[in-house]
Amino acid sequence: MYRQDRTVTAVSWILRIGAVMEFVGHGSLGLGRVAAWTSYFAVVGIPKDTALSLMPFVGAFDVTMALVLLFYPFRTLILYMAAWGVWTAVLRPLAGESSWEAVERAGNFGVLGALFLMGQGRGLRSWFRLQLPEEFSGTLYTRVAWVLRLTTVLLLAGHGALGLLVRKPIFAHHYGVIGLHAPWLEPAVGAFEIVLALAVLVRPGAGLLIFALAWKLATEGLSPVAGSPIWVFIEHGGSYAAPLALAVMVRSRGAAALAAGRAPLPAG
Repeated sequence: MYRQDRTVTAVSWILRIGAVMEFVGHGSLGLGRVAAWTSYFAVVGIPKDTALSLMPFVGAFDVTMALVLLFYPFRTLILYMAAWGVWTAVLRPLAGESSWEAVERAGNFGVLGALFLMGQGRGLRSWFRLQLPEEFSGTLYTRVAWVLRLTTVLLLAGHGALGLLVRKPIFAHHYGVIGLHAPWLEPAVGAFEIVLALAVLVRPGAGLLIFALAWKLATEGLSPVAGSPIWVFIEHGGSYAAPLALAVMVRSRGAAALAAGRAPLPAG
């Protein structure tokens, strides 16, 4: 057993804040009635006018779920929010967009999946509270670390594929706003992100994960710079929380291993 009480607390709060950001951002966009979302409602047969009328209610519900998670988290809520994150991600390819759009949104459900795994206890009562472990056991550490590792890999690889393979037009607009204009830029950045994802998959060191976090903050930060609502940046809270939480876990376990006279180990 690795004595990491502070690590458990830190990781759980990072994951919670990331998920809260995601639902507050998504909900606020819904309150503002995003016209592009009507195509997602159309997947389940809801016409455009009705979709625009429903968006504020969906948005308000998302914000409410975020507030409940912040002040009174419990496992049933976390599982619902993870499922909602999967559904909203899958809606994009169902509406005709690239499948990489769903992959790139792994942070929307991966951080909630990791937080759900951290919940302890058995029986009905355990579903209506979030009882965290006193420390990370080897098995629990491995499970949570792998969920966060794969989440980080997918969100980086998905974003990279959108630039390298899909050549998503909005990326060129984002780079243009900061004065970068070159036909090879989007695929080059996309290829770099895929290499970064592979590096995280092979050996997720704390330094590499902090770099991945900084990279995501910088690339997602281009959205509001280019004129998108700030909620678009906030909505990607899970994409920031996954590498940060894993970095905290890796660094803490490495420190524990060094204190015990062993070589530090990567996550997993």
